[in-house]
Amino acid sequence: MTDLRKWLAEAEAAGEVQTVEGAHWELEIGALSQVNYRRSHPKALVFDAIKDYASGSRVLSGSVSNPRLLGSVLGLGWDNTDEDLVEKLAVKPGEWITRSADFRAVSVSDGPLLSHVDDEVDLLKFPVPRWHEGDGGRYIGTGCAVVTRDYDTGRINLGAYRMQVQDEGRAVSVNIEAGKHGAQHLRRWFEAEGRAPIAASLGHHPAYLVAAGVEVPGDVSEYDYVGAMAGAPVRTIAGLATGLPLPHDAEIAIEGWVRPDDKRPEGPFGEWTGYYSGSRDPILTIDVEKVYYRDDPILLGAPPGKPPHDYSYMRTVMKSAIITDSLRKTGLPGLRGVWAHEAGGGRSLLIVAIEQRYAGHARQAAYLTSQLPSAAYMNRFTVVVDHDVNPRDLGEVVWAMCGRTDPSLDIEVMKRTWGSRVDPLTLPGAVAFNSRAIIDACRPFERLGDFPEVAESSPSLIADVSRRWPEVLG
Repeated sequence: MTDLRKWLAEAEAAGEVQTVEGAHWELEIGALSQVNYRRSHPKALVFDAIKDYASGSRVLSGSVSNPRLLGSVLGLGWDNTDEDLVEKLAVKPGEWITRSADFRAVSVSDGPLLSHVDDEVDLLKFPVPRWHEGDGGRYIGTGCAVVTRDYDTGRINLGAYRMQVQDEGRAVSVNIEAGKHGAQHLRRWFEAEGRAPIAASLGHHPAYLVAAGVEVPGDVSEYDYVGAMAGAPVRTIAGLATGLPLPHDAEIAIEGWVRPDDKRPEGPFGEWTGYYSGSRDPILTIDVEKVYYRDDPILLGAPPGKPPHDYSYMRTVMKSAIITDSLRKTGLPGLRGVWAHEAGGGRSLLIVAIEQRYAGHARQAAYLTSQLPSAAYMNRFTVVVDHDVNPRDLGEVVWAMCGRTDPSLDIEVMKRTWGSRVDPLTLPGAVAFNSRAIIDACRPFERLGDFPEVAESSPSLIADVSRRWPEVLG
């Protein structure tokens, strides 16, 4: 159910795969990937016969870049549109969390991942790209799933953290934001043992990229979440050095140890904010003990950058669904829609549509949304609109802001909130706080009865003239 090669074969049969031969790992794979994301219908790109590497050693990008690809990855079929995904995902993330206990990962003793096990570490035997012109090195971990274990509970976490090849291929740094579950796990291990076990799958079914890249609750393992998504438990293999579980059918994986004082300069790297992040800061570096890989392995790339980028569509759809589910669980009434816009990387610009029920309803929705655990990281603007505004349409949202927002009354700023080192406004070495604005773009509650009507034709009139003059629609 979660084998990358089987999924790729299905994607190719569905017409959603394009093979590119002869591209150079130095920038060309990254540039072609960027061109692909900005097509009206991006595809999954498989790079083969890469410069300096034998045919068969491949890189995949764009795996979740359109609704058909993403829908298939989520187990929702191949014939999805944007609207289909929004409707289907209105309840699915909550169901996957609830059902994860029924799909616990199963440990097995063998699998394709064990085809090759190297003690001699050379990560540059794989065609690791330098994705962006300003990147400080080659990044093997962009679509990765980094595996850590909670020291006290044993719970396994998967996180998508960028990983730069170091020491000419003998090591790899892992850049984890301080508030992430993986960073919390490492700190506790450092306190107790002075070092921490860590592993990473570097090529796998894109479902692992989805689970590692969104905010799954801390008491749910992403392995179990993927199992619930796929409808069958995933199978894992215990690493020979650390015991950490790795997908049994992963393409490439590593494991080893990190120590608090073992760091290398890392970055810059083109991040999801659309800017380069990092200034050769020292970052935790993995002392890699084992490298695992299949025959003719496929490295899963998911390089960020100025939106739209490799996973911005996936993050937008998934974050919108997860925030919707979280808001419903708070009991917020009148919720009509949520969209985490790609322009904000699926994090920094959130739009919430409500049907106003009482005075203060719009502000309540804004404050709740901006600080939900699933939405708080790097949020910068939360805009609340009335239910007659489509939250997915930025033109409509800005129109509502221009006509329904009084800046002196309807914009409030929250300070010292959860920011990020990748924020272009965060100064080097500074604590990564940010601020965020909540914008009430709803009609004033006290004027709902007499606010000016919108100057547009009614839906019934539009339907009537469209039937009579269909050529105007074409």
